Amino acid sequence: MSIEANRQTVEKLWTALSARDWETLKSCMVPDIHYEDVPTEDPGARNPENVVKRLRIAFDHLVDHEHTIHHMACEGDVVFLDHTEVWTFKTGEKVTNPFATLHTMRDGKVARWSDYWDVSNFVGQFPAWFLEEMAKSTAADFAED
Repeated sequence: MSIEANRQTVEKLWTALSARDWETLKSCMVPDIHYEDVPTEDPGARNPENVVKRLRIAFDHLVDHEHTIHHMACEGDVVFLDHTEVWTFKTGEKVTNPFATLHTMRDGKVARWSDYWDVSNFVGQFPAWFLEEMAKSTAADFAED
């Protein structure tokens, strides 16, 4: 696919994530996608259904997700983002975190989604109740079926 097509797919994916439009988000992924939060110990999630399960562990507790792309670099089948996310929880707390994200594309869809971020900065902003909610989930909750 063209660099422009890859760029458009990644923009569509992030717009869908902010809107919590799970079906559109899944449509941007190849069937064997691998999603990972690189600085964490869990193995990530494979396949669109499990990626959405994993994302929803956090996103189901949000009322808003602001996403600002500062830089996007596309070369061949790689799309790199320098971006910031602002999460607003249902209970009113707001957290802001910078991310670097690498997307590897295949046939115009995301095949690998790797988020890089500072764990202590981001998690350190989370409200205590949310940390308790997150602790209820394990990698088995979004492992391949």
